[in-house]
Amino acid sequence: MTNYARLYRFGITPWERYATEAASITALLDREEAERSSPLGRALDLGCGSGQYTPELARRGWQAVGIDYVPAAIEAAAAKSRGVDGLSYVVGDVTRLPSTNLGTFDFFLDIGCFQGLDARGRLAEGEGISALARPEATLLLMSFGPGRWRSLVGGASQQEVQAAFAGWQMLTAEPADTAGLGWPMNKTAPQWYRMRRT
Repeated sequence: MTNYARLYRFGITPWERYATEAASITALLDREEAERSSPLGRALDLGCGSGQYTPELARRGWQAVGIDYVPAAIEAAAAKSRGVDGLSYVVGDVTRLPSTNLGTFDFFLDIGCFQGLDARGRLAEGEGISALARPEATLLLMSFGPGRWRSLVGGASQQEVQAAFAGWQMLTAEPADTAGLGWPMNKTAPQWYRMRRT
């Protein structure tokens, strides 16, 4: 059993508090959508956990898919998202995206998934996203920077993000507000990265 599977099993999911604490996600999604015309297209929520953001994407008009490799998380996401249109979930591995047969996407959202992967996993996620990305697709990724907590919560530098997404243009890199998470994450320089497939 993986660490995340164990944590979900025991109900220890502190990363899911980010949804209620960070208003910046709303502003970032607003900005993403302001540059698009309707219909918005397809969005993939990577490492969606129990569905903190996937229903919001669907409510905003995306055809939203949440993917996570922990079945208990996907079950919880599906249960709390009943009645939301334009939404589906799949148990799958973000480091093996082409094998999921999910089709292509216009937008990718990764809030804390990429940062928890090792170097090989990050490259595999980047390659998989690139394989599923439509032309001009965008990626919004939140990651803590590398630091002394890296062994517990991961972390990735801007250089590591760019290396994993060869062929993507970095549009913005800006600080992420993670106040209220209950752990000293702001000391690891959390960042939002917005990228476009070129």
